[in-house]
Amino acid sequence: MKCNLLVLGAGESGVSAALLAQEKGYRPFVSDSGTIRPEMKAVLTKAAVPYEEGGHQLPYLQDTEEVIKSPGIPDSAEVVRRCEALGLPILSEIEFAARYTTPKQLISITGSNGKTTTTTLIDLALRAAGVQSVACGNIGDSLAREVMEGGADVYTMELSSFQLDHMY
Repeated sequence: MKCNLLVLGAGESGVSAALLAQEKGYRPFVSDSGTIRPEMKAVLTKAAVPYEEGGHQLPYLQDTEEVIKSPGIPDSAEVVRRCEALGLPILSEIEFAARYTTPKQLISITGSNGKTTTTTLIDLALRAAGVQSVACGNIGDSLAREVMEGGADVYTMELSSFQLDHMY
């Protein structure tokens, strides 16, 4: 199977992005330079999403159309530079998952202090008003996972500065 979407990083945001991508018709491949946690390997294996760990051999790079980069991977990483040199679009998990929402569904909170408190208060206020809201991003599950699960009218996201990288 040729893979057309490369996901860099196999943590919560990377694995969730791969699952959402697969649900939307992409053929994702997950690559992590470290050791993938057993529970994440089990999720990828169950979903039949191919992956590699311990380095970036990238067997499907020639077929890749887009790259989703986890926030913990710096832009200076060799694998990111390699993808950029090939002219591949690099997206964050938030940017990718947002494709499957509407602008009215997204509230994003960022900044130096108070992000968690502000996100939680907005989520609670929306719920008290009868809106199906879910707090996600840096708190709770990733946006990609929440979009896959559906049911939210509003996604109230806490976003770190790293999560803002590769958002357009």
